[in-house]
Amino acid sequence: MDHKPRSSDTWEDFGAVNEQSPAPLAEDRRSDDDRDLPSRTDPMVRQLSRLVGGPLGRHALVGRETFLTPMRVLLLLGVVFLALGWFAKAPCIQQGPVGADGALGLDWSGSRQYVAMCYSDTVPLYGAERLDQGAFPYKKSWEETSSDGHVQVRYMEYPVLSGLYQYGSMVVAKAWDAVPWLPGALQVVIYFNVVALGLSLAWLVTLWSTALLAGRRVWDAALVACSPLVIVHAFTNFDPLATAFAAGGLLAWARKRPVLAGVLLGLGGAAKLYPLLLLGPLLVLCLRVGRVRDWTRTALGAVAGWLAVNLPIAVLFPRGWAEFLRLNSERGADPDSIYNVLSSFTGWAGFDGPLAHGEAPTILNAVSLFLFVGVCLGVGYVALTAPQRPRVAQLCFLLVAGFLLTNKVWSPQYSLWLVPLAVLAFPHRRILLAWMTIDALVWVPRMYYYLGVGNKGLPEQWFTATVLVRDVAVVAICVLIVRQIYRPEHDLVRRGGVDDPVGGVLDGARDKLPLWMPDRLRPYDRREDPADDDQLAPR
Repeated sequence: MDHKPRSSDTWEDFGAVNEQSPAPLAEDRRSDDDRDLPSRTDPMVRQLSRLVGGPLGRHALVGRETFLTPMRVLLLLGVVFLALGWFAKAPCIQQGPVGADGALGLDWSGSRQYVAMCYSDTVPLYGAERLDQGAFPYKKSWEETSSDGHVQVRYMEYPVLSGLYQYGSMVVAKAWDAVPWLPGALQVVIYFNVVALGLSLAWLVTLWSTALLAGRRVWDAALVACSPLVIVHAFTNFDPLATAFAAGGLLAWARKRPVLAGVLLGLGGAAKLYPLLLLGPLLVLCLRVGRVRDWTRTALGAVAGWLAVNLPIAVLFPRGWAEFLRLNSERGADPDSIYNVLSSFTGWAGFDGPLAHGEAPTILNAVSLFLFVGVCLGVGYVALTAPQRPRVAQLCFLLVAGFLLTNKVWSPQYSLWLVPLAVLAFPHRRILLAWMTIDALVWVPRMYYYLGVGNKGLPEQWFTATVLVRDVAVVAICVLIVRQIYRPEHDLVRRGGVDDPVGGVLDGARDKLPLWMPDRLRPYDRREDPADDDQLAPR
């Protein structure tokens, strides 16, 4: 080639190339070169890209594709992995002649739900919560007799929005079943598929929101679409509802709509607790930059959103509404909790020892709460003392991870809560993929532990050991995030002068800590002269 291309050259300098082009070149040949291109910058993605032709070319125009846009590709990947998740649960909705006189029913013979590792709460809950009777949650009650003969009046055990979602899915399933010309199946199977369809849409909303929040690093959201946890837990319970509201709330905050952000977080809190936890990091960050009024609007919106769903049920059916609170106060340490891991390896009887039926583990509840308060104080300390204001996603991940690690309950599907937050907080793909794979694989020894040693299952320690490995992986990510908070030059998101894509009113804001703030709670590099806080912009 006689003329070596230079960065200053234009297409007009190469008329021969233009003549040989299979189609006329576009008039607008601008390129979004600011976008992160993982096939160039990430060795793992570079290797994977060879399956589809290799890394993006040096002279490719970025952001000019009108059909296969990044968002559409991400949503397509999300649909593929959700389909894999449905197939993973499909063995548990097989039907066969298992009833009296050969009546059709779910074929869970031979402990299929554990052997095939397809267990989903949605299937047994259809009968356990009396949804098969067409009952309205929180109004319908029933009696259950424990092994010691104690009779307990029971109601729907889920938060209101999750309970109403189950009820709505049941109504759709029964309506489908009542139409003779539609494909038929057992009502519980139809119900599961209706639930799965809604949860799929909720997870796609989570993915869409995360991709928008990622900004120039839009491809980071591919880990939300392709996470192994999606295959295992997208349909284990109803948690994608909460992740959709949480991600939508953060997106509204990023778009500087604090009231809408609060309403969405409040609705998410009516499905699961954790979206309300995100108000904590927003509070300390707003305190650091003097934008507490914006946070107050968000908090009021969250209260309004939560009350709009909960208040009518609490007034009409107070005992049914309080069932969720009662059960959570009385339940002991779940198999996934760090407290059960300690008991499993040491034989420790727990803080409260043996409990009578219906007796709450008061010491365990107090210890769990105390440890979580310590996590909140630690996250607040990091938020205020870091040399540069931490990003919203970083603190949100630390708080939610701390909540799960210290809580007495870590149901397996709760790990979905961390996926979008981890992608936004710490976009190191290989590390995150390693943690997600470990977390997803915990499902295998869990199922075989539930199967029982006498039924060719696994001893408890095989399961609790993998739980411990999972916890260590989450703690390691927390440590790495804290390291990047105190050394922001290592933060991939902040390269190129970016401050906080999720920050909203916080993005680019100057520190303006109150004068009453003690010196030990100020950024390390500005402790000698607090009056200088509002003079310094983030680096």
